[in-house]
Amino acid sequence: MPSRPPDADAPGPERRSLAGLMIDDAAATMGAMAGKKAPPEFYAVWSTAWGPIGAVTGGDGLQRLLLPHYQMDQAADLLAWEHAGAVRATEPFAEIIELTRAYFNGQAPDFGGVICDLPGEGTFHGKVFRACRLVGHGQTSSYGHLARDIARPDAARAVATALGKNPLPLVVPCHRILYADGRLGGFSAPGGTDLKRRMLALESSAPTR
Repeated sequence: MPSRPPDADAPGPERRSLAGLMIDDAAATMGAMAGKKAPPEFYAVWSTAWGPIGAVTGGDGLQRLLLPHYQMDQAADLLAWEHAGAVRATEPFAEIIELTRAYFNGQAPDFGGVICDLPGEGTFHGKVFRACRLVGHGQTSSYGHLARDIARPDAARAVATALGKNPLPLVVPCHRILYADGRLGGFSAPGGTDLKRRMLALESSAPTR
C-alpha cells in the first residue's frame, strides 16, 4: 500500500494558512488605518553551560528560540537578519534566560508558564504545539500519541511535519516526541538528532522536582 504524503492527514492546513494570512492582512490594514503600530520585537543572545542561546519576543510572547549551536555573534546576526527591525535587549528575556540556564545545568525547570506566540488554538499546528508543551521534563511521547491527544489519531505523520516547523524547541519540547518503537525520529534544530539524544540524556539524569 503506497505511503501517504506527510501532510495527508492534516485537515487542510494550506487552505487555512491562506485564509489566516488574508485575515491577518485585513487586520494589519485596519490597524494602519487607525494609526496603530504593532508592538516592537526584541531579541537577545545569552550564554548557557552548553553554549549561546538566542530568542525573539514580541507583543504576543516568545516567537523564536535558538538552541546552543552558534557562536554568540553568529546567533545575534542570524536573529537580527530573520527579524529585521527587532531591538536587541536582554530585559524582556529575564525569565527564559533563568530557565534555560537551569536546564542546561542539569536541573528540571518548568517552561509551562512561558508565554509563547503560537498558532491559533483552533489550527492544527496550534493544537500540536500546545499538546507537545504538556509532555513534561524527563517524559517522552510519540507522534501517534500526540495525534490521539488532539483527537486526530490518523494524523501521526502530519504531527511530525508540524513539529519539524517548531520555532520554539525546548519551550515546545519536540525533542521529547519519538517514534512509536522508541527510535528518536527527527529534530529540526541545528545539531539534529545528536542534540536531541543529548537533551534526553540530560533530562534522564536531572533531579526530580
